[in-house]
Amino acid sequence: MTIAVYGIKACSTVKKARDWLDGHGVTYVFHDYKIEGADPALLKAWCGEFGWETILNRSGTTFRKVPEEDRQNLDEAKAIKLMLAQPSMIKRPVVDLGKRRLVGFKADLYSEAFK
Repeated sequence: MTIAVYGIKACSTVKKARDWLDGHGVTYVFHDYKIEGADPALLKAWCGEFGWETILNRSGTTFRKVPEEDRQNLDEAKAIKLMLAQPSMIKRPVVDLGKRRLVGFKADLYSEAFK
């Protein structure tokens, strides 16, 4: 099974996660949203698994720049549409381990997942 890391290369949280993975000898492929875009089917699956509220990064500057009327009355479909249009709004990184995924970076969760 190939481990996949989804994110944006310049993101500091993605950098921390990749540094942790590299430092622990974990081999993975990296999918950069800025270059390759976001896969609609994967994004929908992640929202189904974690809830769109977890996958949508509301604290980032990209989301805050969205017009207020587009941020109101959010539901899963509207959130997915926003994230596909602006992949910077997707919480990062998402690490796909095959049977499970990790969202964001916390060293203790990574240590547990990669025992």
